[in-house]
Amino acid sequence: MKRNPSIAIGSDHGGFEHKEQLKTFISSLGYEVRDCGTYSKDSVDYPIFAFAAAQLVASGECSFGIVVDGAGIGSAMAANKVQGARAAACYNTALAKNSREHNDANILTLGAGQTNIEEAKSIAAVFLGTECTEDRHKRRVRMIEDIEQGRFTVQTADGRQKGGSEVNLSSQDVERIADRVRQLIAPKEGGPGSDPAMNEAVDPATLAQMIDHTILRPDALVDDIRKLCEEAVEHNFFSVCVNSSYVRLAKSLLKGSRVKVCAVVGFPLGAQPSEIKAMEARRAIREGASEIDMVINIGALKSGDYDAVLKDVRAVVEVCRDGRALSKVILETALLSDDEKIKACEISMKAHADYVKTSTGFSSGGATAEDIELMARTVAPRKLGVKASGGVRTFEDAMRMIAAGATRIGSSNSVKLLEEAKAVSGRKERTNG
Repeated sequence: MKRNPSIAIGSDHGGFEHKEQLKTFISSLGYEVRDCGTYSKDSVDYPIFAFAAAQLVASGECSFGIVVDGAGIGSAMAANKVQGARAAACYNTALAKNSREHNDANILTLGAGQTNIEEAKSIAAVFLGTECTEDRHKRRVRMIEDIEQGRFTVQTADGRQKGGSEVNLSSQDVERIADRVRQLIAPKEGGPGSDPAMNEAVDPATLAQMIDHTILRPDALVDDIRKLCEEAVEHNFFSVCVNSSYVRLAKSLLKGSRVKVCAVVGFPLGAQPSEIKAMEARRAIREGASEIDMVINIGALKSGDYDAVLKDVRAVVEVCRDGRALSKVILETALLSDDEKIKACEISMKAHADYVKTSTGFSSGGATAEDIELMARTVAPRKLGVKASGGVRTFEDAMRMIAAGATRIGSSNSVKLLEEAKAVSGRKERTNG
């Protein structure tokens, strides 16, 4: 948990006195308090204030929320209707600790009729002071997020999938698919479609869900962003990857689709101060980005100032965690030795990033299978994803990266790449037919 985060606090009339005393108590712990109301004992409707606090938390403006009503149950129900909110009604410190450790709850609801003020203070202190650290718990929280995003599926007795789209895959699904692809793909010669094992592994719909459809050129026009988003929707790519100034536009163009928005931060040099990168990431998330690709401080890394690099990465990762966005760390592998690549991966793991990524596409080289293999092997203990970007222009390029360990592909040539995949799949069907 980052130091001195903001806490959104609200209540109805029944929880007003608890709220007022909790504000003082929480401030004494070093937190900034955002009061969402109510502001008197006059009768009010609790969903209004639960919703206000939940919105601040879900948007990333506040790290946590605390809402008090008579029982704590209604406010939890209301808050949990806000996407990104995970509210837990807690009546003792054991429940508060469990809700954070096991469920990564970000909103605490309290019942003024169930707990006295001293108990409420103890519960709030434990809630704010506990983190979700175990990988098995984080995995289950991601499942909750997948349910919220409509990506969660279960298999019925007759073998059908229910609960979400079969091709709108979670990051865990993508990793499992990538593992299977790596098992099936042998070294390829002779171009796309020439290897039977590769043909067996390829599914264009699955491949599309591993692609971040990208345009990061400095001369990209609004019409280019519009075309990018139209293509992403048409081909069901996982996301569009754009410069942060285009996030709001991309989000509006993708409204109603399942395509996500990924924004680059500190791009392409990575030399901005950590505070500026964090600010850019926070704004991008607020405007609709659900993934952030940040460029590591390359100069600090090569100078051996690993504390500065860790601080830099962690600043953005914490913003992403607060905003419920995935964080990817761009290493710019073409400028690094193998030892530096390994160290950058280790720092990314220590900072709790979600992915490591090869390149910006603006340096002297892009992704290589050798770099992907090295990165995948290094981050395997923490199960980080690996994104190949920079120079991934063909279907064969993509398959080579996936075989080496990539779980996501960034490409500005995604449409052509997918057309090649469909051609290979078509040849396979004709052969089998």
